Amino acid sequence: MTGFARSEGLIGAMAFVFELRSVNGRGLDLRLRLPGGFDALEPFIRERAGAVLKRGNVTINLAVKRDDTPKVALDEAVLEQMLQRALALAARIPGCAPPQAEALLALPGVMRAGGVDEIDEAATEQRMQTLRSAFEQALAQLVATRAAEGTRTEAMIAAQVNEIAALHAEAIVLAADQPTIQQARMLEQVQALLGQLPALPEERIAQEVAVLAARSDVREELDRLGAHIEAARGLLAEAGAVGRRFDFLTQEFVRETNTLCSKSASVPLTSVGLQLKAAIEQMREQVQNVE
Repeated sequence: MTGFARSEGLIGAMAFVFELRSVNGRGLDLRLRLPGGFDALEPFIRERAGAVLKRGNVTINLAVKRDDTPKVALDEAVLEQMLQRALALAARIPGCAPPQAEALLALPGVMRAGGVDEIDEAATEQRMQTLRSAFEQALAQLVATRAAEGTRTEAMIAAQVNEIAALHAEAIVLAADQPTIQQARMLEQVQALLGQLPALPEERIAQEVAVLAARSDVREELDRLGAHIEAARGLLAEAGAVGRRFDFLTQEFVRETNTLCSKSASVPLTSVGLQLKAAIEQMREQVQNVE
């Protein structure tokens, strides 16, 4: 779920840059950083990002830089009014020179600040449309980088699932000796129970033997592990968002492996169980990268 994307452009005298960063997360957490005056973009950004991203902590930053050079505009109506009055006044004064341009421009109201930066409603919508298009480009880049990472992650998880499957097959072979090993232990414990004073009733001895036999049976855990391995391979073959389901599945892997280790009656089976736990933990870390 990690990725980075950037899109930039120029709107008149305003330069802008979109930067999108994504890191792992259980759900989808969008964090927007928009400059003042651009809050109207937020609903669009959240809707578009939510449509294509399902997991990850995503930071969306928009930076803008305007040309700070002072702008002035000529008010043609005021200039025309001042010119007509100046000409009329000059005609009434004998020998008066005609009005000069610099003098007229210096009159209050003829020149005003900020006229160039004024944006009408249509221009505002055009600016927003340009920014929306730029965000779409950056979002497409982010999706592409996350998909590329997903391809690499899929290969690693597939290899880890194969390793778990090999260890599972080894555990099945070792578990076949569980009854013999546990039977020997049962006999030792029964003899110890028979030697206690006062003597234990046969029903109590039968109960103890039954408990020990149940504790040594790991077939159910191995069967469920096998089913989890097939489920993991099925998720890898699916298209679309499978991260949440895969995350839950790894928890089930851990549960069955812990029970397998606790029921193990031999050092070799315990060793394989510990290797399974290590491989599953490595897979769990990679699953955090899956959307």
